[in-house]
Amino acid sequence: MRYFKQQNEERLTLYNRLSKLRSERNNLSLATKAAAKSNKQERDELIMRGRSLKGEIKDCEDKLRLVESALLTQALKIPNNTHPQSPIGPEDNARIVKVVGEQRSEPWLKDHVHIAKMLNILDLEQAAISSGSSFYYLQGMGAFLELALIQYAMHKAASRGFFGVLTPDVVRTDIAYGCGFQPRSGESSQIYDVYTKTSDPASGLCLAGTAEIPLAGKFATRLLDESDLPQKLVGFGHAFRVEAGGRGVETKGLYRVHQFSKVELFAVTTPDQSEAMMEEIRALQEEIFSDLGLSFRVLDMPTEELGASAYRKYDIEAWMPGRKTWGEISSTSNCTDYQSRRLSIRYRPKYQKDQNTHFCHTLNGTAVAIPRIIIAILETFQRPDGSVEVPKILRKWLPGEPDSLSPSFK
Repeated sequence: MRYFKQQNEERLTLYNRLSKLRSERNNLSLATKAAAKSNKQERDELIMRGRSLKGEIKDCEDKLRLVESALLTQALKIPNNTHPQSPIGPEDNARIVKVVGEQRSEPWLKDHVHIAKMLNILDLEQAAISSGSSFYYLQGMGAFLELALIQYAMHKAASRGFFGVLTPDVVRTDIAYGCGFQPRSGESSQIYDVYTKTSDPASGLCLAGTAEIPLAGKFATRLLDESDLPQKLVGFGHAFRVEAGGRGVETKGLYRVHQFSKVELFAVTTPDQSEAMMEEIRALQEEIFSDLGLSFRVLDMPTEELGASAYRKYDIEAWMPGRKTWGEISSTSNCTDYQSRRLSIRYRPKYQKDQNTHFCHTLNGTAVAIPRIIIAILETFQRPDGSVEVPKILRKWLPGEPDSLSPSFK
């Protein structure tokens, strides 16, 4: 905080000096025009002072711009506050809110990579040749399984009043940073930056790490009426992540990849509406995973796992029998006014009191992150003969509406 105090004091000093210099320039302009009619010597002196003043103003503007830029860069790194009920500490301190379903544990259960190869729905080897490690092809019924999950999640959210959006995968970097996706000190960036031979590096484009970013950008700089809130969106897009993690079970197959499809829930509310909206989003997520027949648990995440933007966050983990552990499939975050302050998302209150406008609250939650859900489905519904039962809710979107996928498809 000492740094911010010093930088802000310097900013105020430069700002006040710049205001005085600009005022002097305006007065000098008027004096020069008056002197032009009466006193040539005085006019020349005023012109010389005007030239000197121009240089002083530019120097002061440049210094102010640098100070404000440094101050903004550091300010963007300040995280949100935390909810008083959020557990304190590291990930191990997460509080289990509920557990749904029973966890399979038969000794013969296979992991999703083995199952997918038997069903011929996943090609990792050729994807590594064409795109590199941690990319994949979904093929055959695997491709239709992804599309079925997208259709189901979009329809489900729409039935609950969420407005459907197909989001751009390329966004401005400052929008991503405004959502809280700038790297912390000492951390490598998780963002794929976008450049071309003719583009200006300063233009700042990147691939979206989640549809949350372009959905938030859809409201950037907007002033909404309180009567129009809350606004609920469900967006489909692709998520791009640079870091795919270390070696081992966490990166095997589909669990941690560089690119994946995702259906995202997003809401803009007033401050009084945001906590209820968080519970509404969580309830919808729980219904989606229950419809799919998954065993899952809901965690109230501790302070060290909230990231920069979240005031409170729930994670949902599915039991993945082949991995013999829980794996995260979804999260829900209430970002309060963290994103709206950085993206200038405001609303005009119905009954104005002390301020004309207020900052909105933003919330986001994953409806389905496709690869993780496919892992959970394959491992949860596998049978001893190598076939996999298809969740009833998805069958109508698969060719032939099969009740199971069989190795005979290979």
